[in-house]
Amino acid sequence: MNLLERIKSRLGGKTRAEHLRHGSLGERAARKHLKQQGLKFLTANFRSKRGEMDLIFHDDDCLVFAEVKTRSSEDWTRPAAAVNAARRRRLSLCALDYLRLVKNPPVKIRFDIVEVLLAGGEVREIRHLPNAFEMAKPLRYG
Repeated sequence: MNLLERIKSRLGGKTRAEHLRHGSLGERAARKHLKQQGLKFLTANFRSKRGEMDLIFHDDDCLVFAEVKTRSSEDWTRPAAAVNAARRRRLSLCALDYLRLVKNPPVKIRFDIVEVLLAGGEVREIRHLPNAFEMAKPLRYG
């Protein structure tokens, strides 16, 4: 427990659930990692009625929609496996909402997954999987 969490607990304030703290840590680490790779950060946690996008970047002539999966263990499966067909469809719909919001610019799009592995509450490894999946078939953009 860090200092802020200890102060909150003594004052009776609520601390966030561990999975939410891990998720925030993973998103911050992924954002920093992608910026170091030369991508230009646009926004985080974009929400529409149809879903949420963790991170959105610009990479040359391409908009990059990044889904971050943070795990403390890979005992059962890789974090990217959580991005199943239903999740890919929701991400695709959310991406379309974002594109409408920015007036449908003539850009390429791609969907990346960033796996963040933790050990003892600290980032142990970051894996960037560019172009991890395509937009859901019935939703083709273009």
